[in-house]
Amino acid sequence: MDQIALRTKNLGKSYRIDLIQEAHHRSLREDLMKLLGRKQPKSLIQEEFWALNGLDLEIGAGESVGLIGPNGSGKSTLLKIFSRVTWPTVGEVEVFGRVGALLEVGTGFHADLTGRENIFLAGAILGMKRREVVRHFDEIIAFSGVEKFLDIPVKRYSSGMFLRLAFSVMAHLNSEILIVDEVIAVGDASFQQSCLEKMKEIVKEGRTVIFVSHELAKLRELSDRVIWLEEGKCVLDGHPDEVLAKYESSQLVEV
Repeated sequence: MDQIALRTKNLGKSYRIDLIQEAHHRSLREDLMKLLGRKQPKSLIQEEFWALNGLDLEIGAGESVGLIGPNGSGKSTLLKIFSRVTWPTVGEVEVFGRVGALLEVGTGFHADLTGRENIFLAGAILGMKRREVVRHFDEIIAFSGVEKFLDIPVKRYSSGMFLRLAFSVMAHLNSEILIVDEVIAVGDASFQQSCLEKMKEIVKEGRTVIFVSHELAKLRELSDRVIWLEEGKCVLDGHPDEVLAKYESSQLVEV
């Protein structure tokens, strides 16, 4: 691995969850209240949930990495840390390059701004000069297909229109690392295929792509490496054929 795009060391992310729990040791008065059908006194406790725990990863520049795992395995949390949307509780994360991230429909754009204004805003956030954004402007519009609606606030866009423009912006502007959560699954089949083809082009350009999908066929088509996460830990990291075969087997055993 000549150049590193992303690196984590003992990465961990925890959240505190507030839980309301009935007291286990009730008084005589509380027992009488229960008998009379009155509400029980409840105590508030905090539980610590580790979305990621002890994760050590190195992702090279130009790699196409697919993340897989059940819901709640830590995939989206990892992408949010890479995108600097949230920060780790423990450990280290190093990001070498500008990150373009598409994490969910509705994020990354300002709802009251027009499509045109949001394109330039995204470029500014990435540290690009206006003339750099202008150079990519036509291809962004052509890929997104929202030319007729370019000067309308994006809050009036359908989710499909919003998604097409958001992906096009992140894919065409000069980020060294493109991060895509499962959000493209919201689009129709034709748009999803267009996204896959564009991500292939990005990898050929030497840029890094990290994406999440539950569709194994898409992971096989695009990834040159797959990381399988469960309960915030890496179960397996390697060639797509090996990782996906073992992942499929694990799902059959669970069923």
